[in-house]
Amino acid sequence: MPEVDIGGVLHALGDPTRRAMVERLGEGPMSVSRLAEPFDMTLTAVVQHLQVLEEAGLVRTEKSGRVRTCRIEAAGFAALEKWAKDRRPEWEKKLDRLGDLLGE
Repeated sequence: MPEVDIGGVLHALGDPTRRAMVERLGEGPMSVSRLAEPFDMTLTAVVQHLQVLEEAGLVRTEKSGRVRTCRIEAAGFAALEKWAKDRRPEWEKKLDRLGDLLGE
């Protein structure tokens, strides 16, 4: 699996439009023009959002003839999952301490 920058993943998902694009791609691969349909923006703006998602390892695009198709890419999501999983024990300890303090 290629090295994924977790900061880039979090940045990419920090934008509501990009999150909505990822949600749409969860339905399956689609052309850029089809992906762009519900968004009130230019195709150029959609492509810019896709570039951020692609650089973060969340989306992959392929061009076949005149059609560019987008699909979910697992690498960025796997990195995000590992990042959260690695931090979970520390978060749980802190939440347990908070629970103890609130219980006193």
